[in-house]
Amino acid sequence: MSKVKKAIIPAAGLGTRFLPATKTVPKEMLTIVDAPIIFYVVEEAVKAGIEDIVLIAGRGKHSIEDFFDTSYELEDRLAKEGKSHLLDRLAHIRSMANIISIRQKQALGLGHAVLSGLPVVGKEPFAVLLGDEITMGFRGEPNVTAQLVSSFNETETSTIAIMEVLEKDVSKYGIADVEEVKPGFFKVNSLIEKPKPHQTKSRWALPGRYVFDSEIMNLLKNATPSLNGEIQLTDSMKVLCESRGLNAMTFKANRYDAGD
Repeated sequence: MSKVKKAIIPAAGLGTRFLPATKTVPKEMLTIVDAPIIFYVVEEAVKAGIEDIVLIAGRGKHSIEDFFDTSYELEDRLAKEGKSHLLDRLAHIRSMANIISIRQKQALGLGHAVLSGLPVVGKEPFAVLLGDEITMGFRGEPNVTAQLVSSFNETETSTIAIMEVLEKDVSKYGIADVEEVKPGFFKVNSLIEKPKPHQTKSRWALPGRYVFDSEIMNLLKNATPSLNGEIQLTDSMKVLCESRGLNAMTFKANRYDAGD
């Protein structure tokens, strides 16, 4: 089994939760403290050993590509003023990973966005990181993506992150029906996308971090639209449970919903 060296970051959404700010600025470029949301997500992937990062972008998202590109005038000026350290974090990311952009021509759902990364991912395993969720690993500890990669390398089975949520928040997430194998580690029996609380007994939600083998791409190729007329990633994950199996694990990290 190949090591996980590729990641897909869907970044084609309209950002309706962030309006009116996202009328002119992609939600992924909204600043959290001193960097845009997308930077924290890419940084997490790089720290997990990812070498090829595929950004699935849409119309009006050129600023994301520009952010990770070289700005000769700015970098030359900072160097001359002795301030090049201000771009050290960004320069480190560029030196550690290839940033590849693919246009999702139609917003057909998360499953379709992930499938759009197939030309780069091919038949290799890969991570998926959603930009609406920022996770920060504890000092000296592996981040969430790194924890999933480690589990995948050990089990050779697709593995997703889960977290327990309150009943009132169930409808905000994909929800996994799981069976505990050992503390913090579970077998996934089924999934449902954004259910009403009465539609599931589970309170285990998907916070947007996954590692898959290539079988998920084969399933997405044959997927049909469901909730909201979109191709849902959870539908193909449900089929994956029944074929190759799907693991889930809790994680040690701070998590922040970028929408909050």
